[in-house]
Amino acid sequence: MSEHASTRPVQGRRAVVTGIGAVSPNGVGREAFWAATRAGKSGVRRITQFDVEPFPTRIAGIAADFDPTLLMSANDLKHVARIVPMAVTASLEAVADAGLQTNDMSVKERRRFAAVVGSGGAGLEFIERQFRQYYLEDPKGVSLYTIPSSAPGSLSSELSMKFSLRGPSHVISTGCTSSTDALGHAMSLIRYGRADRVLVGGSDSLIGPGILTGFCLMKIMSTAWNDEPERASRPFSKDRDGFVLGEGSWMMVLEERELARARGATIYGEVAGYGATCEALRRVRLDESGEEPARAMQRALE
Repeated sequence: MSEHASTRPVQGRRAVVTGIGAVSPNGVGREAFWAATRAGKSGVRRITQFDVEPFPTRIAGIAADFDPTLLMSANDLKHVARIVPMAVTASLEAVADAGLQTNDMSVKERRRFAAVVGSGGAGLEFIERQFRQYYLEDPKGVSLYTIPSSAPGSLSSELSMKFSLRGPSHVISTGCTSSTDALGHAMSLIRYGRADRVLVGGSDSLIGPGILTGFCLMKIMSTAWNDEPERASRPFSKDRDGFVLGEGSWMMVLEERELARARGATIYGEVAGYGATCEALRRVRLDESGEEPARAMQRALE
């Protein structure tokens, strides 16, 4: 049986982190993000992209400092979801941080370099944009890339094309756990010998009138802090009243440990375990017993 068809982890293969990049509401770039996080700076603010007065929730985590035109032309941006330039920007930082030049790699090396991205909303914001263009504006203005750019799988493909990667190119979409599941999948690709390096992380942007309407209908959004948006995201506080939508992207380079050590790469840490379960209870309600989350943690530790 070849290594690519192996059903067991290849002995000695471990997945380590050698590069990190971030686009966040409280800072673009990993250093800006970390400095803001340490200083307790929030990126939650009033939504300005559209009229929010009719909505009970008028705030979101918005990457206001992110300028996609630094990466793509205004014309190109009309044909992709916002998650694409965010993911590419974070990936450029992660790959540079890892000290890698993908254009200088051989085809063999690039075939062993995968792209795995988690996204709960995928191209939902882009789809809403196209429907708005078709029904409320001029149908002739609909993007000719509406179909491919709306498909969730196009996100990882954009990264593969940007860095000329020939390895597996996968999008994991499992709601709020998408990025974590992407990281677990990336770890498995390396452990099972199916890839030597993986560009992995997440990208999401769920800020649009239709999307916001759907979340508000579920009555799960914070509504008490519209005038103090920086105080709204408080998941562990007794007076929490819901969650806050947000956007951003974080990406990492995951690498087989011995390969990273051989080239003298900086190793930030290791992905040593991963676990996943499913409560199979209801669409938007968790089982209060916490049994399945606890089991997932246990599986990650095994």
